[in-house]
Amino acid sequence: MSEAVLNNKPERFFGRRAELLTLVVITIVALAIVIAPVMIIQPFKPQTPRGVQLSFALRLWSPLITLLSFAAGLFLVASLWAGTRRWWKKALLVAVMVLLLMAAWFARQNHFEWMFNPLANAGYVKGSDARFVEDSDVVLAVVNNGEAAAYPIRQMAYHHLVQDVVGGTPIVATY
Repeated sequence: MSEAVLNNKPERFFGRRAELLTLVVITIVALAIVIAPVMIIQPFKPQTPRGVQLSFALRLWSPLITLLSFAAGLFLVASLWAGTRRWWKKALLVAVMVLLLMAAWFARQNHFEWMFNPLANAGYVKGSDARFVEDSDVVLAVVNNGEAAAYPIRQMAYHHLVQDVVGGTPIVATY
């Protein structure tokens, strides 16, 4: 018979240190899968096709992985809670669960919309009156029914889309 059974203590499937290490790893993975796409795709930062592909793959899998992480974390915290006597150690366990809950919540948000805000009420001026556009700036140009409009890439890179009417036709200019 094992020593734990002889001392009338239930045997643990994992040791406390292994449970704690597993909890830390699960928390890091859950946070990383949510933070990585935000760090890869940022306004005004060059992006590679591989980086965009990785970001969208992480974004696709993050809801499931963070939900499983939260469930595993809840199980591990419940297992560790009973043997934890000090208040600050229990507070750390609660903090870990808060981090896992935040990761699960953020995984279900479209943070790309937060970073790239569409212009709700875009203001338009004639090209000759546009003081914020330099001669060297690259623009996205649209010509329709004899009317032309230009959208500075510097602004489009942040907002990604502008709704407008060019030549009597409603358009959405996107970059």
